[in-house]
Amino acid sequence: MNRRDMLGLLALLPAAALGQEPEITHAQPELKREKLVIVARDGQQHAFNVEVAETIEQETVGLMFRTSVPPDGGMLFDWKQPRESQMWMRNTLVSLDMVFINEDGTIRSIAEDTVPESLAVIDSRGPVRATLELAGGTTARLDIRVGDKVLHRIFGNAP
Repeated sequence: MNRRDMLGLLALLPAAALGQEPEITHAQPELKREKLVIVARDGQQHAFNVEVAETIEQETVGLMFRTSVPPDGGMLFDWKQPRESQMWMRNTLVSLDMVFINEDGTIRSIAEDTVPESLAVIDSRGPVRATLELAGGTTARLDIRVGDKVLHRIFGNAP
C-alpha cells in the first residue's frame, strides 16, 4: 500500500479511532464538475454533473457541511484502483445515497438515504474503483439499482 492509499484510508477512519479530531470546520469550495451518466437496466440514461474529488484533502472533506446536493449533482471519489470503500456521514448535514462502483463501471452496491452526521461506517461490501455520493433518495426516485452501468472517464467509457 502506498502513502496516498494509507492517508486516504486514515482519512476515512472515525476520528475517535485515531485518537484525534480532524480540523474540518466548514464546507470546501465547489470542486471541478464532470458529466457522469448512469444507464439503467432498461436502457434509460440518467445524466449528472458531479464534483470530482481528486486529492486526499478533497476526499476527506467530501460533502461535509453542505446544506444541499442538487438533484443532478453529487460527488465522485476515484480510488484509482479497486479497494474497499468505507465512508461515513460525520459533519454531513444532508442525507446521501452512496453508490459503490466496480472498475468496469457497474454498480456493486448502494447505501440509500444515509443518516446525516452518523459515525456509522458505510461499507462497499467488496473492492470498488469509485464511490459516488448523490442526494438522498435519488437512486430510489430514478430506480437505479445494483448492476446498472456508470459512464465516466475513469471507467474508460465517458459519455
